[in-house]
Formats: sequence, structure tokens, C-alpha cells
Amino acid sequence: MRKLFVLGIIFSFIVFLAPGSLMAQDYLAEGDAYFEKGGVENYGKAIEAYGKALEQDPESFEANWRMARAYRWYGEQSKRDNVTDWEDICAKYGKEGMKYAAKAIDLDPEKPEGYFWYGTNVGVYSDGVSILTALKEGLKDKTQESFEKVYAMDKEFEEAGAVLALGRFWSVLPWPLRDREKAIVYFEEFEQYYPEKPDYLVYYAETLIGEGGKENKAKAKELLDKAVNADEKWWSDWAKRLMGDL
Repeated sequence: MRKLFVLGIIFSFIVFLAPGSLMAQDYLAEGDAYFEKGGVENYGKAIEAYGKALEQDPESFEANWRMARAYRWYGEQSKRDNVTDWEDICAKYGKEGMKYAAKAIDLDPEKPEGYFWYGTNVGVYSDGVSILTALKEGLKDKTQESFEKVYAMDKEFEEAGAVLALGRFWSVLPWPLRDREKAIVYFEEFEQYYPEKPDYLVYYAETLIGEGGKENKAKAKELLDKAVNADEKWWSDWAKRLMGDL
């Protein structure tokens, strides 16, 4: 009896000490479950769950970067689904995502998550307000530095996401900042990781078409021939549009 009594006291003491920590973990798991399902509605539910985790523990690195990831994908998916006012959504959610990513960077600057989701949220924000506006707000260097940090830390993080992002970054900047030759170097590097990934195929092909030249267009056609069969309609439609530029 005495042993059971002591165990009961210990259990009660643990629960009393750290109920918030336990609840925060539960909310993270709930948010992850919604995020994995995908879709705007589920990304919204993930944001709610991560928000509850942050109420319990505002200094949680895990909750902050996950929140940034969910905000990025909410905006990105809204664009791909062509929902009403998707540009306003991208501007709002991209900016919020940047805030949480920056917090994650402050909490643990030695890990890639904060930097990666900061850069991708800038991309979503730029979709909403335009690249020129983002440049005027000084986001070019911050984005470049964020992806280069991830590139240096772990090239294979998020399916070599920083390698692909840097290729896209240098290809979409307006002249005279744009550097397609540098972009192509990153795309060629990415090819060794995921050569069938539809976003890579489309981004690389678009860059080659922009660069011009017979050989570049021939390579672009090879890439687009694969991309038009992508499972996701967003990428197959984009590939078909680019085919018209060849």
C-alpha cells in the first residue's frame, strides 16, 4: 500500500510540474497529423494545433518551425488551387510564416529548419505582393542567405530543397540581379538527387528556355516531356504552357 501511495504522489507531482509540456507535445502530434493529410483545410487545422502548442510553450523550436512550414504550405496550396484572393492569402500567410521561421532561427541557429522555411515563406509572400515589392523590402539577401545556410548545413534536407530553391531563386530575380547560369549549376546539381521531381523539371526547363539557344531548348523539351505526365495537375499544366514557348 505504501509503495502505491508513494507512486501516486510521484505521478501527481510530475503532472503538476509539466502538464503544459505534455499538452504541447500532443498538439504538435495533432498538427503533424493534419499536415500530412495535405490540402488547404488541413493546413489550416495544423496551424490551429501548432498555435495551441505555442500557447503552452512559446519558446518551442519544434512548434515554431512547424508553424512556419504550415503557413508556407497554406499559402502555396491556396495559389495552386486558385482560391479566391489567393494573392492576399499568400501575402498574409507568407509574412506570418516568416515571423515564425525567424523565431525558430533565433531559438536554434545551428539547425536548418528555420532558415529553410523562412526562405520558402518569402517565396509565398512574393507571390502575393510581387517580387519587386519583396526586393524593395530588403528580402533578397535574407532569402539568399537562408537557403545558402541550409545548403551548407545539409544539402539533402527536405529532398534537397535548398539546392532546388537556389536554382529557382537565381532564375526568377529580375534583371540585372537574375543569373540563369548560376541557376543552371544548381539545377544540374539537383538532378543527382531527384531527377524526376516535377518542380525541378519545370523550373529547369523554364530557365533553359529563358537562356535561349538550340541546345538549351532541346534539353528543355526533354525535361518537359517528363513533366507533362506529372501526377499533380499544377505541374503538368505548367509544363504544357512552356511547351508552347519551344
